[in-house]
Amino acid sequence: MPKTDSMTQRVELATVMDRLAIEELITDYAVCVDDGDWTAYRGLFSPDGRADYRRAGGIEGSAAEITEWLTRTMELFPMRQHLIVNRRLRFGRLDNDTGDTAEVQADYINPMRLAGDGAGSPSDAPSHTPPGAPDFVCGGRYAFSLVRTHSGWRLRGVTVHEKWRRTEAAAAATSP
Repeated sequence: MPKTDSMTQRVELATVMDRLAIEELITDYAVCVDDGDWTAYRGLFSPDGRADYRRAGGIEGSAAEITEWLTRTMELFPMRQHLIVNRRLRFGRLDNDTGDTAEVQADYINPMRLAGDGAGSPSDAPSHTPPGAPDFVCGGRYAFSLVRTHSGWRLRGVTVHEKWRRTEAAAAATSP
């Protein structure tokens, strides 16, 4: 019987280690986007990795195409901070091996500040807008598909489902 207990403990430890690695990968995703580290962002994906940002006003494509698009698009937002929370992780099967794929559903909130020619700067911001406040905040849910590779866990797919967006102009219009 001790052999079975030892085997069970090894499987449970491996599952915990996988969960930690996946948590780190999801956090790395947010940090890469927020920091504009597009080389590291691209490295988070498996060779066949794809992403779909269409429900957030973006494009769908291979990880390389998405990286190129994000490189250009995120220049518009020098301040961004993805907060990814409420993560639900489920392991799946690949070639009949349990645990070689995973699905993560996670909610996000993302304040961003637009770059530009002074718009939104402290000197011309509405009096209720603190310096450095975001021009808009959006939120929604990510669906991450992951696969275990020889290099560790990688993203096979990312789908962004934006549920709401609030712009500073809308906030100003509704404030007393």
